[in-house]
Amino acid sequence: MGAEFLFMDDNARPHHANIVDESLQSKDINRMDWPAYSSDLNPIEHVWDMLGRRIAARQPPPTCLPEFRRALLDEWCNIPQDQIDNLILNMPRRCNACITSSGRHTPY
Repeated sequence: MGAEFLFMDDNARPHHANIVDESLQSKDINRMDWPAYSSDLNPIEHVWDMLGRRIAARQPPPTCLPEFRRALLDEWCNIPQDQIDNLILNMPRRCNACITSSGRHTPY
């Protein structure tokens, strides 16, 4: 991945299990410093939320794993690009809110 690679996770407890830490260290992967309560800074968390809401709204809902997989792929492709762009464009505001709250909960 190269010397410039920096891994970003959201500080969820499973991401910091010993086996994960050891695996990252064995591959010389550095972790980005990340405030513990600021998953709202990670745009992909919001995309996952959008995806989950879209799946939950499907009628009829998926009833088996192959249907669920198809639904995920369909909904992933149908998330409007402007919603993703908006998440990225709002990053400066989200960062400022995180700094203002000293890394604690923000309204996002």
